[in-house]
Amino acid sequence: MTTQSFHPPERTLMGPGPSDVHPRILEALSRPTIGHLDPVFVEMMEEVKGLLQYAFRTENRLTLPVSAPGSAGMEMCFVNLVEPGDQVIVCKNGVFGNRMQENVERCGGTAILVEDEWGSPVDPAKVEEALKANPDAKVVAFVHAETSTGAQSDAATLCGLAREHGCLTIVDTVTSLGGTPVEVDAWGADAVYSGTQKCLSCTPGLSPVTFSERAVEAIGNRKTKVQSWFLDLNLVMGYWGNEGGAKRAYHHTAPINPLYALHEALVILREEGLENAWARHARMHEALKAGIEAMGLSFFVDEAHRLPQLNSVTIPEGVDEARVRSRLLEQYNLEIGAGLGPMAGKIWRIGLMGHSASATNILNCLGALDAVLSDEGAAIQSGRAVPAAMAKLGNG
Repeated sequence: MTTQSFHPPERTLMGPGPSDVHPRILEALSRPTIGHLDPVFVEMMEEVKGLLQYAFRTENRLTLPVSAPGSAGMEMCFVNLVEPGDQVIVCKNGVFGNRMQENVERCGGTAILVEDEWGSPVDPAKVEEALKANPDAKVVAFVHAETSTGAQSDAATLCGLAREHGCLTIVDTVTSLGGTPVEVDAWGADAVYSGTQKCLSCTPGLSPVTFSERAVEAIGNRKTKVQSWFLDLNLVMGYWGNEGGAKRAYHHTAPINPLYALHEALVILREEGLENAWARHARMHEALKAGIEAMGLSFFVDEAHRLPQLNSVTIPEGVDEARVRSRLLEQYNLEIGAGLGPMAGKIWRIGLMGHSASATNILNCLGALDAVLSDEGAAIQSGRAVPAAMAKLGNG
């Protein structure tokens, strides 16, 4: 066998992530690699921190990208804030609430579960009840935008309840950052993590995080060592620096070119403007929604709690959903996502994230889905989806 260079096909990525990567970001990846302690690179690191503060809507000094994907950002929040014996209220309304519970237990904490149906937001009344019943709880953890269902929870209310009861908050914004309002300071959130491969249109592999002064104080007052050496913020900040211009100490070799890509992604976000990015995602969702409903399909999540950038569409009865996804990939180079856990076989997850949230992608997706479902004999209203979406886009 002769080993050859790998040349992937060009796909349109409209699943739950990664999303299409902006061409400017791909170009940024190809720029010359320099040392991770090079003064020029350190200057760029400072710019990345400032741009992330803009994206998160925060003045938190401790804001940086973790050199690993969103799951590591999640783990960084938990291992730094949760010590053995701590009680943590974990809100579960999908896959990623389960992962939060796993993190608490691996840190030696006790997870107090607040559970809601998949597809529903976290119920603030249940959280308040749990806070009253567990006055020693240290942290409330919840997912703002649940990627497994496309449901969005009320972060401002949940963070407010936690503060009223003297709790810190850990908030997952992996799918929301850059796509729907994330207001870290206005919410009063304490430890917030995200990913680069969703609404930021960047490649996977980095996790933006931000920590409030309350969280920094709690980390400084720990009684035990952080269980992870790599994710210990006391060590990581020696490299990233709490203050601009602080001397960097070697901790790890940063992923230099991916950080170029993140910098470019955040520059693009700043150029568009956060509010404009949020409005674009909402507008594109309305166009997709018009087409999906004109086809005769429906959404899994109630409209009031639905994420515009992650759309869970109920699969028509009698349709082989895996075969449909396979045909979309093979015949149209189009990727959409399957359901997870109890939603497997029941929903498709169609992403409209970052660079993927475009009129061209929506019309191509609807046309391809219409053609494949019609050929599979699904009971849909064929030929109506694209005109409905076009009419909505025309009004935009």
